[in-house]
Amino acid sequence: MQRTVWAEANCPLARAVDLIGEWGSLLILREAFGGVRRFDDFQARLQMSRNLLTARLKKLVAGGVLMQQPVAENARRLEYVLTPMGEDLATTIVAMRQWGDRWLFAPAPHPVDMVDSVDGGVIPPLEVRSATGRRVLPSEIRLEPSTARQEN
Repeated sequence: MQRTVWAEANCPLARAVDLIGEWGSLLILREAFGGVRRFDDFQARLQMSRNLLTARLKKLVAGGVLMQQPVAENARRLEYVLTPMGEDLATTIVAMRQWGDRWLFAPAPHPVDMVDSVDGGVIPPLEVRSATGRRVLPSEIRLEPSTARQEN
């Protein structure tokens, strides 16, 4: 069975799933946010086959989420670094982790807390907020055609 490709779909969620939704891709991103940069370190931490890890990393690089750079000046070995596009996934990774903490470990406590390294506080649950700061419920969200103009 061949999987559906959604890279050109007229839906931002479908395009995002096409790029980062394959098995293991979000775990690669979890590790990248944790400071992992080298192939062997990803492989050791994730216990993913080298072929699968190679394919996932290539897709994340081609999609602009990660970039490869030399480990040091004039080095032949490369490491994987989050791009600004990849760093912008931080909220997504935190939200998924918080969802997993809440729903997939109950009634047992989740294994670790996400803590702000600056002030030491536990990261509060993420919420969707309106432009005025009001909490927005899922039932209060609707989709409308974009008002953004495409520039030529």
